[in-house]
Amino acid sequence: MFEELLQNWDGEQAVIRFDRESGAWMFVCIHSTALGPAGGGTRMRVYPEPSDGLADAMRLSAAMTRKMAVVDAPRGGGKAVLAVPELPAGEARRRLLLRYGDLVASLGGLFHTAGDMNVGTAELDVVAERCEFVYGTSGRGGDSGRGTARGVLHGIRASVEHAFGSPTLAGRTVLVQGVGSVGADLAAGLAAEGARVLVADVDAELAGRVAGTAGAAVVAADAAVGSECDVYAPCAVGGTLSAESIPRLRCRIVAGSANNQLAEPEDAERLREAGILYAPDYVVNAGGVLQLLGIEGLGWDEAELERRLAGIGDTLRTLYREADEAGITPEAAAERLARRRISRAA
Repeated sequence: MFEELLQNWDGEQAVIRFDRESGAWMFVCIHSTALGPAGGGTRMRVYPEPSDGLADAMRLSAAMTRKMAVVDAPRGGGKAVLAVPELPAGEARRRLLLRYGDLVASLGGLFHTAGDMNVGTAELDVVAERCEFVYGTSGRGGDSGRGTARGVLHGIRASVEHAFGSPTLAGRTVLVQGVGSVGADLAAGLAAEGARVLVADVDAELAGRVAGTAGAAVVAADAAVGSECDVYAPCAVGGTLSAESIPRLRCRIVAGSANNQLAEPEDAERLREAGILYAPDYVVNAGGVLQLLGIEGLGWDEAELERRLAGIGDTLRTLYREADEAGITPEAAAERLARRRISRAA
């Protein structure tokens, strides 16, 4: 079931455990430790097949390697997936998380985890009962959404500056697609800087609440991709940028917090050919990683955290300049930067 995936993967180590009590598969993928112990979130999700969960963990762990490298964090890349037959609740959920904590603890610090899909502060508190290698628990770094949103805001400023000549957001139209914790914070931050904010979410009631708080306008979820705006900020599921959707975009910039925004690597070139500036997702959404690692692992105060979050914008400015000079996509420039830093460490 997993052989072909493992044979074709360029990572260092994959830990696979079947949890008989819950019927879940636990996957911990450690893609690289060249820059330090692997770090990455844990997601809990129902997949069509267990192998889809392993493939997800592999892909996301590689993205974490690049993310850690481009923001110059002293960590490698990893990711964990709990592929469950159905999302557990109550005591069954707690027991699964405790057993998962035992698995992470058994790696002896090779992998440090935080939250991701369906795994938040409450779940991490349970994992931490059995494992010390956990970021994002209550009373410590907390929800990483605020750092992610703040980093995306810095990234949007840098992108607007590159595309329009000035970083000011006043009067710019930004569509935030997905208004969970990150998207909602981002919408509020954009509105505070004078941007005209549009919000879209599959949960229309949530979109209405966020719009009311931020002074934004609501766009129907199925109309988000084709809505006219200066910046399209995907902050929900990945894979929304594809050969089918890119021709429908009516924006100058794509910069948002969603992971794996490109449906396939070729979409970076499709965006460039369409005249759309793309902020590589693993660069612009790195603020949550910086928040948890910095506050909990490296002893940063809030002032140092804000300085590092502002560095996301500086990194994007460098990538955009290098991409223009080399005639490549910002995605390719980011991969070059990641490879240089990893090679130096190795």
